[in-house]
Amino acid sequence: MNKLDYFFNPKSIAVIGASRNPTKIGHVVFRNFLEGNFSGKLFPINPKTRELFNTKCYSSVLSVKEKIDLAIITVPAALVAKVLTDCGKKKIHAVIIITAGFKEIGNVKEEEKLKEILKKYKMRCIGVNCLGVYDPYSKVDTFFLPPYKLRRPFEGNISFISQSGALGSVVMDWMATKGYKISKFVSYGNATDVDESDLIEYLGNDEKTKVICAYFEGINKGRKFFEISKKVSKKKPIIALKGGTTEEGTKSVASHTGSLAGSTDVIHAAFKQAGVVLANDLEQIFDFARVLSTQPLPKGNRVQIITDGGGFGVLTTDWVVKNGLKLAKMKKENLDKIKKVSPPYVVLKNPIDLTGDTDTERYRVAIDAAIIDPNVDMIALIVLFQVPQLTTDVVDVISEAVRNSDKPIIIISAGGGYTEVLKKSLEENDVPCFSYPERAVESMRALYEYSKNNNKR
Repeated sequence: MNKLDYFFNPKSIAVIGASRNPTKIGHVVFRNFLEGNFSGKLFPINPKTRELFNTKCYSSVLSVKEKIDLAIITVPAALVAKVLTDCGKKKIHAVIIITAGFKEIGNVKEEEKLKEILKKYKMRCIGVNCLGVYDPYSKVDTFFLPPYKLRRPFEGNISFISQSGALGSVVMDWMATKGYKISKFVSYGNATDVDESDLIEYLGNDEKTKVICAYFEGINKGRKFFEISKKVSKKKPIIALKGGTTEEGTKSVASHTGSLAGSTDVIHAAFKQAGVVLANDLEQIFDFARVLSTQPLPKGNRVQIITDGGGFGVLTTDWVVKNGLKLAKMKKENLDKIKKVSPPYVVLKNPIDLTGDTDTERYRVAIDAAIIDPNVDMIALIVLFQVPQLTTDVVDVISEAVRNSDKPIIIISAGGGYTEVLKKSLEENDVPCFSYPERAVESMRALYEYSKNNNKR
């Protein structure tokens, strides 16, 4: 068994520093496991407490007779080395050290001591200075933030790793609010042992993960990262956002996780050579992830735009060109199929403008014609749900088309409450929806570039 498996699929967990005090990290972590319906065994560790939530407390992991797969350490920094040594003697395979106060504040020697203990007992460690792991499938949740403050996403196929715990917590809450789903989330902090390369390699072999997203501040071992990312990116997309891209940001990185940010140009070049998809901001990470996790890879870069609003079609055309994609030229016989069900004023070019009196049948025929057309590689489908004759059954038509299509179909739709409800229905059927043409087309570009790079290697 890969020792990293114990972080995500442990059968027994010890929470070291579990406390009766609701303001303590150990209290929240232990309570989250109880309320999150973790099915394995739980051992609260606190020498000053005999019982916690009707569960027997132990003075140390060494006083637990049963096997422990994973230990979560929440005690103050001065006590970490002692309890980590106890974990080693207990032959615990994996530890998550949430505690901060090490090299990120200049306490390098104490963190080096932890590395020696980990090496001596052959333990794997996530942390120090981290939030740890969230896995909705196994119910492992080491976040010290209660669910009423930070919602957790449901089970999905996107995994996210982050050096920053605070950024990670915001991402989790935001994903849950947006309805985006997750496979695994890891906040790994200072990377005392397990680093970004180890996690990418593990997630590359994880059946529940289809796309890997990452926020990096520094790369621990450049060559190792390059070789692993190059290998994994052939199997599944890696989407990365790099923090510390300015001189001031680089200084902030050093005081945050104790990382060396490195040259932005060098790191970005390495990302590109390794097949890593670069994102410019957090929202773009998930724009790309939603498309790369749900849509087939295109064979080329020819985009057919279908719209019921001329202005949105024009804006989308501009962004297709700006992103280095091409406008598709559909065959006459396929355009004629649309012509048969449309009034004479419908525009049968690119964009195809079905106009504001369109109905669901017009959309169905147009989408089907674009799917079968050999000159079309991707479809940018603009649907303004507000038009008078368009009924809600267009959602079923679009969902079925996306499900059966061997070409990417990306939805662009803007509006208020009515529109958002219909878009949510589409998202629940793994149909990626965007409010703005630029974000949709940038995601199509990322999909095409990943497909192109993958075909070259």
